[in-house]
Amino acid sequence: MNMATVLSANEAAYARDGEIEALGPWFHNLHLPDGRQTAPNHSLGDFPTFKWNEIAPHIPRDLTGWRVLDIGCNAGFYTFKLAERGAHVTAIDSDPRYLGQARWAAEQFDFGDRIEFREMQIYDLARTDEQYDLIWFMGVLYHLRHPLLALDILRRRAKRLMVLQTLSMPGNDVADPPQDIALSDRNLMLDTGWPKMAFIEHKLREDITNWWAPNRACVEAMLRASGFAVKGKIADETYLCEAAHALPEIETQMIDAELRAATGT
Repeated sequence: MNMATVLSANEAAYARDGEIEALGPWFHNLHLPDGRQTAPNHSLGDFPTFKWNEIAPHIPRDLTGWRVLDIGCNAGFYTFKLAERGAHVTAIDSDPRYLGQARWAAEQFDFGDRIEFREMQIYDLARTDEQYDLIWFMGVLYHLRHPLLALDILRRRAKRLMVLQTLSMPGNDVADPPQDIALSDRNLMLDTGWPKMAFIEHKLREDITNWWAPNRACVEAMLRASGFAVKGKIADETYLCEAAHALPEIETQMIDAELRAATGT
């Protein structure tokens, strides 16, 4: 290797460092093909690598032929991991800065045409008929002002599986509520394992978009109420779901009517 080649490689490396800095700050610490990391000093550690390592064994290793939807893709960490397994990934986010990071990072990897980035809200999914084999729904639910509406929309986009992670209230107790309760029995709602969701009026961790903190019972109940079957809790605050739970027809008609009214579809 001659000196000119060495200088050219060094110049390219310096340029890439500058691009990473200019696109920052980064919430995803991406491990780029050349060994660089986008957020090596992340306050949460090597995030989201440690989360992926917990969840990865619970989803198919080969996703060839699968269509995947990554909601709130941020800088694309999960998008790239899923594409590595052969999936065609549609990655959406409402923040153009994160999408800028993700599009730049995608150029550093070689996934061909397996990734598509879109700037859109989760509620915009009500205006499409696209179906996905796997929905990746990590760290978004508690930022939404209308979480059950979002789950209703996703159930109509889901063909097979969904991975959901959400901020939760402490505790793992899950009660077995009766199918019907009388007005005089509302004290049951005070039980530790009753489905509950705390509302955050102001800020959590200096973030005004943190609105909700459901307990485990509430997360699982909301999933079932939207038509998902909960296969299990696969990591901290993380659930694997199947789009296989059929709701009674009268409930489906009611939900569809509300969905159309809320989304203008």
